[in-house]
Amino acid sequence: MIWDSDIIKNLAWNGTISNLEAKQKVADKIAAKVNDGDIIGVGSGSTSYLALVAIAQKMKAEKLSIKAIATSIELGMVCNSLGVPVTSIIENRPDWSFDGADEVDPNNSLIKGRGGAMFKEKLSIASSPVNYIIVDETKLVNKLCTNFPIPIEVFPTALLYVEKELQKLGASNIVLRPAKGKDGPIISESGNLILDALFNEVPLDLERDIKAITGVIESGLFIGYNVEILMA
Repeated sequence: MIWDSDIIKNLAWNGTISNLEAKQKVADKIAAKVNDGDIIGVGSGSTSYLALVAIAQKMKAEKLSIKAIATSIELGMVCNSLGVPVTSIIENRPDWSFDGADEVDPNNSLIKGRGGAMFKEKLSIASSPVNYIIVDETKLVNKLCTNFPIPIEVFPTALLYVEKELQKLGASNIVLRPAKGKDGPIISESGNLILDALFNEVPLDLERDIKAITGVIESGLFIGYNVEILMA
C-alpha cells in the first residue's frame, strides 16, 4: 500500500533560489548526463533540487530507469515526490554523483557542510568514480576558509575534547552551530553536533588530522577528491 500524502505531493524548495537562471542551466546539464540504469548520488542544496526536477522530467519523457542515493532527508523526500526511486549506499554504489560546495580553491579542494550532511555527502563522493560539483563564481576562493569555516561533525559527548584538539591544530575560532527553527544546536543528518572551525591556513594534511581526533565523525573539508567543477 502506498501512502496518500499531501505533504510529499506539495514539497517544494523552501525559500528563494538565488541565481536561478544560471543554476537551472547547470541543472539541465546534470540531467543530460543521465543514462538508463544509472545509480546517482544526490547532494544537498538548491541546485541539487533543480537538478532532481530536471532528472525526473527526463526520466518520464524518455522512460528511463534510475535510482538516487540521497544524502539528506529533505532530498530523499523530494525524490519521492518526483517519482525518482531511492536506494541506499549499502545496497548500491553510485555510478556518479552531483553536489554543491561552499568554497572551491584553485586545486578543487572544497569546503562543504552548511546543510549539515557532510558525512553522507563525503561518503557519496568518496564512493563515486565521477563527481560533479556545482558552484557559481561567488564560491571560488584563492584559499579555503576565506568566507566560511570548516564544518566538523562531532559525537555529542566528545564536543569539548574535540574543541581542545582543534585548537591544537590551529583553529582560530570555534563555535557550536546554532539551529534555526528549533531551540539549541543544529543536529546533523547523522544525529550529531556541528562545530564550525575557522583556520587561518589549511594545509594538505588538515583533513586527515581533523578526522584523526577521537569523536570527530567527519569534516566538511574535501582535499584530493575526484571532482569536476561545473560553473553556474
